[in-house]
Amino acid sequence: MTTLTHRSRRVEAAGGGKQQQEEEGTGWRDSLEDEGEKGDCKDLRLTLMEEVLLLGLKDKEVWHHWGWGLGYAPTGDVLLDEALKHIKVTEPAESVQSWIELLTGETWNPLKLHYQIRNVRERLAKNLVEKGILTTEKQNFLLFDMTTHPVTNTTEKQRLVKRIQDGLLERWVNDPQRLDRRLLALIVLASAADVLENAFASLADERYETAVTRSRELLDCDPEAEACKPGALEMIWAVMAAFSKA
Repeated sequence: MTTLTHRSRRVEAAGGGKQQQEEEGTGWRDSLEDEGEKGDCKDLRLTLMEEVLLLGLKDKEVWHHWGWGLGYAPTGDVLLDEALKHIKVTEPAESVQSWIELLTGETWNPLKLHYQIRNVRERLAKNLVEKGILTTEKQNFLLFDMTTHPVTNTTEKQRLVKRIQDGLLERWVNDPQRLDRRLLALIVLASAADVLENAFASLADERYETAVTRSRELLDCDPEAEACKPGALEMIWAVMAAFSKA
């Protein structure tokens, strides 16, 4: 499982029928969306993948187009619907870990390369441009021009960082099952993408250590044991288990 690096090294960082499956799939998506919206500004609604990408960008950093890669009812999000379409038509069903490998292209099976979702980071960046968080510019790199996406809306980035900090500090509940589910999913994904520590960079040393310790406690949980507890959102723990085995 991905763990946080020492701060001194990163100090510069700021099984049922189809209908039942669709209902269950809609349920876990709704639970993530609803909890994530409580108390947040509703002018902009970012997907978890967009939040992970934004968290990985420094406020003055320019992102360029180089590769990156990570129920079945339509969600309205193009990338998620593309992934769900693959999952829906595939028989026999694959495991969560297998789907992560297939959709990100990390598979050695040439017959399954068509599962890979291409240009993920570029497409996420374009979504953030449309939402006014990034912008698009052309920059000259020696002999060629390259499309870049500088951060323009630092307010949304600060809101995202504050939500993570508050969840691990002021609103800490010391129980994964009581933690805001969208926040838990964001912490799992941000850790796997190695950008979680960016949310702690602005904290004073004591609060930084507390946030790091608590995030480690979450990430060191036994996913199988947590998934078996009443009311657990099994999908989050399945994803965590897949990343821990990677």
